Parts: sequence; structure tokens; C-alpha cells
Amino acid sequence: MSGFPWAAFAANLAPAAGAALAVMLVVFAVATRKGMHRLVDVAWGLAFTAVAVVTYVMSAGHGDDVGRLLVTVATALWGLRLAAHIAWRGRGHGEDPRYERMLAKASGNRTLYALRTVYLLQGALVWLISLPVQAAQYVPAPVGPLAVAGIVLWATGLTFEAVGDHQLARFKADPAHRGGIMDRGLWSWTRHPNYFGDFLVWWGLFLMACGSWQAAALSLVSPLVMTFLLTRGSGKRLLEDHMADRHGFTAYAARTSGFFPRPPRRTAEHGQREPR
Repeated sequence: MSGFPWAAFAANLAPAAGAALAVMLVVFAVATRKGMHRLVDVAWGLAFTAVAVVTYVMSAGHGDDVGRLLVTVATALWGLRLAAHIAWRGRGHGEDPRYERMLAKASGNRTLYALRTVYLLQGALVWLISLPVQAAQYVPAPVGPLAVAGIVLWATGLTFEAVGDHQLARFKADPAHRGGIMDRGLWSWTRHPNYFGDFLVWWGLFLMACGSWQAAALSLVSPLVMTFLLTRGSGKRLLEDHMADRHGFTAYAARTSGFFPRPPRRTAEHGQREPR
């Protein structure tokens, strides 16, 4: 399909980057004052939302109005839910051990080190991964079958992620489960329902950009990078490395899929470990 507005899309790239950077810098200032850089995890969803909204304004008159609104709302719903969940989950807690270990490696000023290696890096990743959100809003064609499939995939992923988070939160809120393993509901089908949900969300957003082959080509890097991060980068791999020596993890891993959901395997023993 032809007619992709290259010049208008190119003009959007800098404001989108600026939106992601602005969110990261504001959160950096707040986190530095509080001495708690775990707040950057809240900024992740907020930065994607900011990119989507800025692109929606910039793309007026270029893309299909229905398509522009759909991808903006889809991104904002995902991003705001994620930010709210992470903020609620972290209330009353101190610094995340991940960031404590990272900042312990700083050879100079720890604050500047955090700015470079955490906030600016995540801002750059937001800009890169958000390419489908940006490109989809410049597709001039009306919403078609691929976009509809993308909406279905996005909705499935968001539901999977939200339900998994809710199930885990309820489990951990019960004192009777302290030191136990969350192996119920979605967590019995995959060890990472939240990461799998993210995986579906970003492949869904990519499909929403596929009304134009140019937009699809521009956007493919996004779900590929997100899939790598979720499965091999800072997601599943790091979490499971951290949990590998916990009591019962080996048994749980033996019966439960590592990523793609499937019914749990039957094993001879039903081990237990501490909740995440």
C-alpha cells in the first residue's frame, strides 16, 4: 500500500523522543530526591503513553482518524495500567535490589551514573520500541483485518497481564501464603504471565501498524526487541537467575512452562518456594 507520509513521520521522531525523555527526567528528579530509583519502573509505562499522545497530536491530518485513536488508546491503557500497578506494588518498599547492585558498580558520581545507565537508556528503549505506536498513526488506510487482529491480540495480552498481576497480588496479600509458591490460575500455566501478556501486547501493536508495508517494515524491530528483553534480557532470565536457589523453584519450573502457556506437567513432587 502506498502513500505513507514519510516526511511527516520523520518530523514526529524528535517530539516522540522528547516526550519519552521528559518523562524520564521528571521521574529521575523525583527518584533522586527520594533516593529510590525503583521509580523508573513506573516511568516505563508513562513514557509510552506520552509518546502515543504526542504522536496523536502530531499525526493529525496524516493518518486514519480511527486508527490513530485506537493505537493511542491501546497504548495509554496498557501504559497507565502498568504504571499504576507498579506504583501500588512498590508502596512502602525501599530501593529495588537490582538498582542497588547496579549503582554499587558506579566508579564516579552515583546520581549521574543512574541517569546514564538507567533513565537515558530506558528513554532510548521507549523511543525505539514505540515505533509501531508512532508509525501506525501515520498509516493513511482505514482500519483493516490486520489491525483488527492486532486489537484482539493486544486485548488478550492486556487481560493476561492484568489477571496475572491481580492473582499474584491477592496471593501475596494473604499471610497464610507467606513463603509459599504462587502456582495457581495463570501462574500454573506459565511462570511469567505478565511477561507473556506484554509479548502479546507489543505484537498486537505491531499488527496495528501493518496497514502499510512501510510502517510494518519500520516497526518490526519493536516486537523483536521487546521479545528479546522479556525472554533473554531484563525480564524472564534475570528474574529466574535471582530465584534459582529458592526452595521449590526447580520443581515449579519442571511442571510449569517458562513462557508460552500450557497445562502444567504432572511431577512426582510438588515443591514450594517463596512468592515473587
